[in-house]
Amino acid sequence: MTPSVRSRWFLIPLLIGTLALGAATGFLLPRDDDFFIWQKNFTLIGEIYEELTQNYVEPIDGERLLRRSIDAMLEELDPYTSFIDEAENADINIITRGRYGGVGLTVARRNGKLAISNVVKGSSSEAEGVRTGDIITAINGQAAADLSQEDVRNLLRGEPGTTVVVAVDRASAAAPVEFTLTRQDIELQNVPYYGFVADDTSAALGYVKLERFTQRAAEETRAAIDDLNDTAGLNGLVLDLRGNPGGLLDAAVDISSLFLERGSTVVSTRGRAPRTERTYRSRRAPAYPDVPLVVLVDGQSASASEIVAGAVQDLDRGVIVGEPTFGKGLVQVIRPLSHETSVKMTVSKYYTPSGRSIESVEFADKAHDEIPEAKRTAFTTEAGRTVQEGRGIEPDVRIGPDTAGELEQALNRRSAFFFFANHFTAINEAPITGSFEPSADVVADFRAWLDEQPYDYATSLEEDVRALQDQLQSSGYADAEDEAQALLRAVQQERLRAFERHDERIRERLRQEILARYVPQEAQVRASLDRDAPFQEAVRLLQDQATYAGLLTVNG
Repeated sequence: MTPSVRSRWFLIPLLIGTLALGAATGFLLPRDDDFFIWQKNFTLIGEIYEELTQNYVEPIDGERLLRRSIDAMLEELDPYTSFIDEAENADINIITRGRYGGVGLTVARRNGKLAISNVVKGSSSEAEGVRTGDIITAINGQAAADLSQEDVRNLLRGEPGTTVVVAVDRASAAAPVEFTLTRQDIELQNVPYYGFVADDTSAALGYVKLERFTQRAAEETRAAIDDLNDTAGLNGLVLDLRGNPGGLLDAAVDISSLFLERGSTVVSTRGRAPRTERTYRSRRAPAYPDVPLVVLVDGQSASASEIVAGAVQDLDRGVIVGEPTFGKGLVQVIRPLSHETSVKMTVSKYYTPSGRSIESVEFADKAHDEIPEAKRTAFTTEAGRTVQEGRGIEPDVRIGPDTAGELEQALNRRSAFFFFANHFTAINEAPITGSFEPSADVVADFRAWLDEQPYDYATSLEEDVRALQDQLQSSGYADAEDEAQALLRAVQQERLRAFERHDERIRERLRQEILARYVPQEAQVRASLDRDAPFQEAVRLLQDQATYAGLLTVNG
């Protein structure tokens, strides 16, 4: 049998499976001319694969080669269309159900080390005494330095009831500490914190932090608001969607339905296949139709977060405060494939009640470009206010946190706040509560600790001057080297003075990291609100109903 014949036999199951998938899911099948192109190129792929695996100068990992071809094909589309292999398929439960089998640890690389940034409440990790700030040195005997993020995820997650051994370095321990952790069904909270503003039940202004949109998001949000209302009778509510990357579309519709009149359009979707054209409406009478509402958003509020914010804005149900959102107006579905894999693909775009798309990027031929101004159209809210498409959800009141300066960015690159908080816990004996405020002595200790570290926390400007020095030296400009050195000293002195100029921000970053070692997540969120400018603006609006109402009118 010739290579081309063998390739055709190799491709028959693939072609049949592709056609069957299209028929089963209702998506468009190829026209006759498209089918010829498919057949031709699949045949070529089979022939090239066979030639390479049999005759290439060195042995080839055939599976890896084909996986890369799949990834390359999908890269031609948008970044949200992707192949999900057996290991990654387990993550679908996190996206949809907010749960997974694991030990309840969130880990990330910090200055090259595998650090624990969060321990899930109620997990075996919490029960065994694993702490935020611990540095993982080994998992099941495998050195952390040799593990990729995917390796770490696969080792820590698994069937509930099984165990994994994790060794950590802890600043307060002279020797590594080893834990045997039992994997269990970990359920992530959609609402990590809710409460009254300033704990004042007489003002009855509520706050709900929503982190994700899983199957239970609407249930948890409703329960939180009900609890606040039953306690004091709400006079206003802040719904915080900042940093929320989204999740299930149905969850966004159900949460919007808490505030919108029954039958109100929440979002609509339109794609190439007829079945993707749908309008999602509020399905029940609203639980809170009249409570003044402020929704907080930022540049990381995406997808389902933008559906909620867009519906609230377009129907003039509340005021949006913060920064422009991410601008993800694409809808994905997850289709199961063979061998416990899936494909996550974009099938439609979604549109807010006014008819605008909030997608901020065009995807074509691997180019991801911002939608040009000429393609952006103005729409109007129900009350006649002007809103733009193609820019995410632009807030009615734009306000963001203070931006990090050069010094803070340099310290972030070295995870200096994180590792100093570990050092602080090792030497501090006093109890720390949510009211903790870093003193001048703590800031002084931080600066002294920085001086003892085996690395430099140079700002980008210092790095530029050093690059200039290297260029002067290599080019033979010896006379200018002294001036460059003087410039570097001046820049370094400016960095030191920045500690005084940005003292408030430095203290706040230290406070956040130190609190993460001592108090649970809900207490951390509560403490962060005291210096949260967008949150404080939301509270001001709820206390000033004339300004609040004015923002929701055409002349507001």
